[in-house]
Amino acid sequence: MTHMLAVKAVVARELTKVFRQRARLLSAMVRPMIWLLVIGSGVGSMLQGEQQAGYLSFLVPGIVAMTLLFAALLSALTLVYDKEFGVMRMMLIAPIPHYLIVIAKLIAAAITAMVQAILLLVILTVIGLIEVKVALWLLLPALATAVCCAAIGGLIAAWSKTLDNFAVIMNFFIFPVFFLSGALYPVNQLPEMLKYVVLINPFSYGVDLMKHVVPTASSDFSIMTDISVLVVFSVLAISMACWRFSRESVHEPLFHRTTGKK
Repeated sequence: MTHMLAVKAVVARELTKVFRQRARLLSAMVRPMIWLLVIGSGVGSMLQGEQQAGYLSFLVPGIVAMTLLFAALLSALTLVYDKEFGVMRMMLIAPIPHYLIVIAKLIAAAITAMVQAILLLVILTVIGLIEVKVALWLLLPALATAVCCAAIGGLIAAWSKTLDNFAVIMNFFIFPVFFLSGALYPVNQLPEMLKYVVLINPFSYGVDLMKHVVPTASSDFSIMTDISVLVVFSVLAISMACWRFSRESVHEPLFHRTTGKK
């Protein structure tokens, strides 16, 4: 019970910070809408008639997944922020296993990503790009994708000692993960070598899982394959992040690193 209360407290702390920054939530909608209008309209202009509208609908799963990816990774940044600025050492004093702190942070990251995805789905429904029924059905695969994205963020944060390290790794990592996921184009149209990259990219299966819900978006894998890969990867990634964090806090105490004392 004590452990559950501690997890709830950490999650509540992270979500409180997010909801206090309402401008951050609203500005997060700018990126996907730009992608949808610029990329969608630009590429769609080369298509004719119904194909153009069909391509915009095809982009919906990828744009929602992109929102989840960026939101979850930026939320996982708090792990590095708290380590670098000494907040984490106060959490480590609490009589709970250190891995629970990581799990709580990643739960908060997944919830934050889902909130932004829901806001985007509301906008897409209002402008008539998707139906309400489709938007509601997208919530379940979006949740699985949000957990996967949070796991990716936790994995990066666990090996990042400073905010600069995290930013460099994220910028190097995030665009290949997004572009080579089938979010913007069907996987079967990619060159053979790039198809193998898509296959080992766990984010691809989150995008594909959402494609099963959107009628105009053709999927590349089965639903069971998508779910299996997302679950296995998320469990392994979160376990590795927890192990790394616990190992670091034992062998290289955060108090020493942040204060410089021996």
